[in-house]
Amino acid sequence: MNSTKKFNYEYQLQNIEAPNLYKNIFPYSEVPKVTFNQIQLPMDLPENIWITDTTFRDGQQSMPPYSAEQIIRIYDYLHKLDNNSGIIKQTEFFLYTEKDRKAAQVCMERGYKFPEVTSWIRANKEDFKLVKEMGIKETGMLMSCSDYHIFKKLNKTREQTMEMYLSIVEEALNNGIRPRCHLEDITRADFYGFVVPLVNNLMELSKKYKTPVKIRVCDTLGLGIPYSGASLPRSVQGLIHGLRTNCGVPSEWIEWHGHNDFYAVVSNSTTAWLYGASSINTSLLGIGERTGNCPLEAMIFEYIQLKGTSKNMDMSVITELAEYFKREMKYNIPERTPFVGSQFNVTRAGIHADGILKDEEIYNIFDTDKILGRPVVVAVNEYSGLAGIAAWINTYYRLKDSDKIDKKDPRVAEMKEWVDEQYVDGRTTIIGNNELELLVEKLMPEVIENREGRAS
Repeated sequence: MNSTKKFNYEYQLQNIEAPNLYKNIFPYSEVPKVTFNQIQLPMDLPENIWITDTTFRDGQQSMPPYSAEQIIRIYDYLHKLDNNSGIIKQTEFFLYTEKDRKAAQVCMERGYKFPEVTSWIRANKEDFKLVKEMGIKETGMLMSCSDYHIFKKLNKTREQTMEMYLSIVEEALNNGIRPRCHLEDITRADFYGFVVPLVNNLMELSKKYKTPVKIRVCDTLGLGIPYSGASLPRSVQGLIHGLRTNCGVPSEWIEWHGHNDFYAVVSNSTTAWLYGASSINTSLLGIGERTGNCPLEAMIFEYIQLKGTSKNMDMSVITELAEYFKREMKYNIPERTPFVGSQFNVTRAGIHADGILKDEEIYNIFDTDKILGRPVVVAVNEYSGLAGIAAWINTYYRLKDSDKIDKKDPRVAEMKEWVDEQYVDGRTTIIGNNELELLVEKLMPEVIENREGRAS
């Protein structure tokens, strides 16, 4: 089996004078290239995997700032969603404003085990004082690792940059705080010339202080590639496998943080799990810089599919959170967004509606009513036909078994006639639920009576 491990070889920092920008892969004037080395790496899903959250850090910096009250309420929702399963393990906070510090303090005082409150700082000692003053046990530290950042943003050499990072990590360890090293822009970094020597030094500090030093693998521009046989620095498989085999980083200390610039954020995140990272960093609804981070709700469903269990998570809270963001945050969730969009389990096609009328399992991804509190819905338009209208009645009013309305019911034909007239007269929009309710109330009063009876 091929491997990225080069046994008995100690990787040394390559303190080059000119930056390695991988212009053959990232020409800038063209779309980035995918290159392959054909190395097949072993899949190795850790026994324990989990999710972390950056809604209050990466998510917040890409929206109007959240109020302290909103942060606290969302934190409560995250705790309710996790329901002490330990699947949503941590969330991270900014500490730069009085508002953020107040929100973090209140959340810590909640006393929840999950998600644990952590913080995020730049890698300097002034920022570190904020963490120490708050009494937070773990903090993320920004550690840009590509030459784009080292040479062009920091204006330092690789050696100077590494010394700066190691110094701030040691400062954290000296103060009893767990450091989480955010290796920014790793998918454009020199893996063997900078990343591996840096991480090896971080692992030595971990041994010296007998404290975990976590590694967050940051795909800052969404350039990661999940494909088997892809080359570094873009290979997600290669990055995770390399950190474990070349640096000896335990799976429990490796966290993937992705962005969605190339539509690959979920597949890259799942790949990181499959090749040895225990932790995936996410944000609610995928809200984050530019195209966003990995959606927390997406990785919950990836977790359940991989592990075959949701433990004791309260999945209906996903729907509550989506409603909260729309109502309180005025955030527009695209209507076809999986799991949280208003139309994610709505069908318009007549043939699909006919299938749902027979058995909703035919065209629904799972029992969305039971799991998310979102019953399957059939929208009525000019293509719905008798089956579509009957399916709308049955799903909208949650009619079961003998209470279901058959598409051959003559009252369904009356409703279809009214719908058809709307489109003959030039209508272009779907028929609203409120309009259909009036028809049902007029033609099928027993449906309304039965619903009211169940409610009482």
